Amino acid sequence: MKASETAQRFTHEQWPYEPKFKQVNGWRMHYIDEGAGDPVVLLHGNPAWGFLYRKFIKPLTAAGRRVIVPDMVGFGLSEKPVREQAHTLDGHTANLTGLLRQLDVRNATMVCHDWGGPTGLGFALSNPDRVCALVIMSTWAWPLPPAEFHKQIFPWRIMHAPLVGPYLLGRHNALAGRGMYLSVVDRRKFRDEAQPIYEGMLPDSASRLLTWTWPRWIPLDESARGFARFEWLERELKKSKFPTLLVWGREDEVFDHKTFATRFKELLPHAEGPELVTGRHFLQEDSGDEIAGKINRFLDRIDGRQ
Repeated sequence: MKASETAQRFTHEQWPYEPKFKQVNGWRMHYIDEGAGDPVVLLHGNPAWGFLYRKFIKPLTAAGRRVIVPDMVGFGLSEKPVREQAHTLDGHTANLTGLLRQLDVRNATMVCHDWGGPTGLGFALSNPDRVCALVIMSTWAWPLPPAEFHKQIFPWRIMHAPLVGPYLLGRHNALAGRGMYLSVVDRRKFRDEAQPIYEGMLPDSASRLLTWTWPRWIPLDESARGFARFEWLERELKKSKFPTLLVWGREDEVFDHKTFATRFKELLPHAEGPELVTGRHFLQEDSGDEIAGKINRFLDRIDGRQ
């Protein structure tokens, strides 16, 4: 069975949600919108899509919350532009903003993971009247220093070299394949349950463009094109008074909790946590139900329900 066919079969079984679409800044953007109540917006990064949060949706909606899960343009069921200029950090933040404004999202909790951190925090800090709380997981929001993982020649920098990166991540789908496989704890379960879906959603080199172009926005020095945006994020985040929960994968090697969760705690001393769960970078795969429970209890506390 081809990877795309496997993805469709698994998706129907594990992702039984009505697909919805909006035209956002000229692109067709997919999202799901389940339940009722104050919205919880679940944001993925690279090379995932909304499927990453499949274990969150039922616990959150059962607790009386509306759950919105967008696929960033270039991923999942959203349109996949084939030119690099479509994939900038500011562009993706603008796409998210356009979608949530069209949906008139208010009193939202932004759940930010990986690139969902810079994009989701960018939305929250620019639209404070629409956001009530933050949940931050395995991400970052400052220019330097980057993670040690991103400083290494192998595997990170060599993958994003002009020729090697497109070959490995474009032609061979290395990030959605082996990259995600190595970034979970229970690899056997991931391989059987989820890996074919992530690979199948990026079926050819053209559809994988974002997997090797978006990471180039990670600042490695002061000349980086994303440097000013991350300076802004750090500066504005220091002023934030949003109730915040930090959740981190205990085994995460990309954004290790001792460095990155600690840094968020310095920027947001009022934040709860970090609460550690089983998980490497894609901690949702190993501890989805547990994290959803933590989010529900956190929101219950700030809502005064307990």
